[in-house]
Amino acid sequence: MYEKEIEELQKIIDDSSRIVFFGGAGVSTESGIPDFRSADGLYHQEYKYSPEQIISHSFFLRYPEAFYEFYKDKMMYLDAKPNPAHLKLAELERAGRLLAVVTQNIDGLHQQAGSKKVYELHGSIHRNYCMKCGKFYDADFIKNSDGVPHCECGGIVKPDVVLYEEGLDQNVTQRAVMAISMADTLIIGGTSLVVYPAAGFVDYFHGKHLVVINKSETGKNVNAKLTINAPIGEIMKGIRV
Repeated sequence: MYEKEIEELQKIIDDSSRIVFFGGAGVSTESGIPDFRSADGLYHQEYKYSPEQIISHSFFLRYPEAFYEFYKDKMMYLDAKPNPAHLKLAELERAGRLLAVVTQNIDGLHQQAGSKKVYELHGSIHRNYCMKCGKFYDADFIKNSDGVPHCECGGIVKPDVVLYEEGLDQNVTQRAVMAISMADTLIIGGTSLVVYPAAGFVDYFHGKHLVVINKSETGKNVNAKLTINAPIGEIMKGIRV
């Protein structure tokens, strides 16, 4: 299954020396992490508040208990393991073929798979800071805390993830845009390209090969050279580096 698509992708990868991968939630769903927008994603489940409300900056400040109840239950999957897509991308980087991974995910699975140059547009569950003194706390501290996690100084600890109403980190976005603009091949995977400003990043690509690998149609037409409607792990594991 997908032999023809994998063969076409292989030709493009063989013809590339500066690949950048731009990924979304579909990369992590194959590791058992639900996405927000799919048919069985978080937006289609019932909560007292909508997920969009809960993971907003103002909600976090006003109702930190309710925020953390949802966040720890629905956004922290610390037992998740990298899947074939994560592992193949790390392999491509080690081989000197992949410049960077630009991801909308916050789970840290790319780094766990061995990728070194990862630009996390929406932050990471693995970085958490006291809002009062700035002390760092890891994901286990957050997951295992009762209720709202507090620093030893008494301040509330906040995840280093980009909530609704917050802007993206300018340093991260600039480096991500630079990588995309330098790429000869851009592989877009596991994203429907509907979340802005992240979806607009693909406009900075001016290389040879644009590839889209996603189970469903994308919300943005990017004039891809190759479009594969399939689970990304199944496709990437067939690639030879």
